[in-house]
Amino acid sequence: MMDQGPAAGFDHPDEAVFSDAILQHLQKSLGKDQDHATHYDWRMALSLALRDLVVERWFASTRATDKAGAKRVYYLSMEFLVGRLNRDVAENLGIALTARNAMKALGQDYDTILEDEPDAALGNGGLGRLAACFLDSLSTLAVPAYGYGIRYEHGLFEQDFDNGIQIEKAEVWLEQRHAWEFERPEVSYPVGYGGSVAVVEGRSVWNPANTIIATAYDTPIVGWEGRWANTLRLWSARPTILFDLECFNRGDYLAANAPESLARTISRVLYPDDTTDRGKELRLQQEYFFTSASLQDVLRRAVSKGNTLENLADFAAIHLNDTHPAIAGPELVRLLVDLNGLEMGRAIKIARNCLTFTNHTLLPEALERWSLDLFSRVLPRHIQIIEDIERDHGNRSGGAARIVENGQVRMGELAFVMAHRVNGVSTLHTSLLRQTVFADLHRTYPDRIVNRTNGITPRRWLSSCNAPLRDLVNETIGTGWHADLEHLAALRPHVGDAAFRERFRAAKRQNKQRFANWFRDRDGLSIDPDAMFDVQIKRIHEYKRQLMNILETIALWNEIRDAPNSDWIPRVKIFGGKAAPGYAMAKLIIRLINDVAATINTDMTTGALLQVIYPANYNVSMAELLIPASDLSEQISTAGMEASGTGNMKLSLNGSPTIGTLDGANVEIRDHVGAENFFLFGLTANEAMEQRQLTGYAHKAINRSPRLKRVLDQIAGGIFSDGDRDRYAGLLGALYDHDHFLVTCDFDSYFGTQRTVDHAFRDSDGWTRMAALNTAGMGWFSSDRTIREYAGDIWGASSLL
Repeated sequence: MMDQGPAAGFDHPDEAVFSDAILQHLQKSLGKDQDHATHYDWRMALSLALRDLVVERWFASTRATDKAGAKRVYYLSMEFLVGRLNRDVAENLGIALTARNAMKALGQDYDTILEDEPDAALGNGGLGRLAACFLDSLSTLAVPAYGYGIRYEHGLFEQDFDNGIQIEKAEVWLEQRHAWEFERPEVSYPVGYGGSVAVVEGRSVWNPANTIIATAYDTPIVGWEGRWANTLRLWSARPTILFDLECFNRGDYLAANAPESLARTISRVLYPDDTTDRGKELRLQQEYFFTSASLQDVLRRAVSKGNTLENLADFAAIHLNDTHPAIAGPELVRLLVDLNGLEMGRAIKIARNCLTFTNHTLLPEALERWSLDLFSRVLPRHIQIIEDIERDHGNRSGGAARIVENGQVRMGELAFVMAHRVNGVSTLHTSLLRQTVFADLHRTYPDRIVNRTNGITPRRWLSSCNAPLRDLVNETIGTGWHADLEHLAALRPHVGDAAFRERFRAAKRQNKQRFANWFRDRDGLSIDPDAMFDVQIKRIHEYKRQLMNILETIALWNEIRDAPNSDWIPRVKIFGGKAAPGYAMAKLIIRLINDVAATINTDMTTGALLQVIYPANYNVSMAELLIPASDLSEQISTAGMEASGTGNMKLSLNGSPTIGTLDGANVEIRDHVGAENFFLFGLTANEAMEQRQLTGYAHKAINRSPRLKRVLDQIAGGIFSDGDRDRYAGLLGALYDHDHFLVTCDFDSYFGTQRTVDHAFRDSDGWTRMAALNTAGMGWFSSDRTIREYAGDIWGASSLL
């Protein structure tokens, strides 16, 4: 154990030294002089100068881990939504002001240079952002760790709108050099697919039909105050034969490049459309690709440090972030048995002692199930091992739960059976896991499921993204909250001070003006920063109920038009988020939002009172602008559907009270900020389940609500679709006939609670008090707290500080 961490001896450079480091990289790393350097050149030079400071700490952390013989955490995730790194790193190193002044001395605007950095296209939503927060906290707490994922060339997609319709374009973040990564060509592993399994001298031998190479790219992740740095290792796919010269010489140029093209397909795109059989196969190949490479890397490291594989769990905690890497169980067993000669039963036990699993969903379709035919074709050896795992599970427990059932391989059940700890991510979610998704397995293993409520890093989601509020908090209670967010509770006594509330209100107004300016400059539309900014930002899904939000918006528009001279509170409804390319209903909801916006925003009667905006291509950088500017946080998912949420935490931390259901972490947020500072509506999870048992519940709810019926009739009549009555027929039919997500049943409660919000917002000082108490109550929701719980209770890992 160390008092200050391995990097404690490193000095912070002064402005002159740092300016010189930037200039040296500009000239010697980029080959440019000051007169000819572009924003890209200056940004790269700044990145490389910052990276130099991180690398020193990175090396020191690795040496300290090896010297202590410490257990490492290996966090496997399909997504790591790290966003831009320059500002984050400068803040964590404590040299943000130095960097700003250094760039100014060199004739450059620091903020302009920071804005030149593209977002790393390594994720989609909450899953990837949570993984990024966890990496930040692992480094801040000096818990030795690797994050493992895929280095996507084109990410999910870049979103645009054409006549309101979502258009997907390839992300191009890697068209420019990525300053923060180090290619590791010497760290490469073969990953096989298909083929056959033979028995040779009593042992199974897998002969893959195809093999690709996984090559590592490392990004150092530095924690708060630069005391520790861990590694994000991403895998890129390469062919075993880069170029077929024989084909080229025959004039078949396309065939000559085919091996590289096919291999790179594996690491090109996050979540390829799986509505086709080929798309499903590619997803399975991706998941196996990064999981196999990561586990091979874990075993190589263990052996190279002189550890025995029998005691692997003493040195490696391997964590599965959702079901995407669930193949880790059989793959680790395969590596132990087929490549290292261990007996099957022993290998299963070793693997289980290493593996832990976080479930992030209550939706059955999100747990991943592969057809047995597809799985057996792509991974023939692994289906054999899964049969052994299932037999072992049955023999040890007598449990009835099956991994392979009805022609499907159930990855959620596989992950559960092969993990010694399974956790949910909020109190409600964990309770529902035990009662529903994993009820049979919970009865068999009653101590396996535990709760670890999610958290967020305060360094990025307050200190870095919200300078006006950060400065107010620092001046009011000091800076200790950066490392211990529970310090925010000390703000509570100050909320009663009128001068503090005035400064809090001014900070919010400044952030709203900043977002309004950005939106005007980017999209050419003006919004009123004095209006309420009513914000729903998350991936588009029926259970998140963006549909209910836009239906309520239409109802509000109707009310304003009916009584334009009433005392209305001006609102700007702000949506952000992407729909999966193959998710037709989610894309239809996006189109409806944009169609409604086009109608409402051109209405001269309501124009000063209601606007609807949907900035395209929501990402981390947009969130860093929008979250500090939000007045009202929309967390309106159907109760019992959202596992946790982290956007709810970020918005509340930045002084945005929530309108929401008792779903996910909303329950705990309400407890911590106070029920009086949270706008609650809607059915509970139990009430929602009971509602679905009633015959014709959606029809009845619509008939009980003239307000909702009017809205649905307007949509059906083509009011928002240029007279096209068919455009939203499928959406409306689903509401009337099915409405699994209970939009119709919660609509009136939601609309009424929104009018309560109007009343509260009219009292500006009272609203500020409520917003400030949200910030003061969010200390428990730090990802540092979450990681301490994981490290102590799930991974058995220690901090080296």
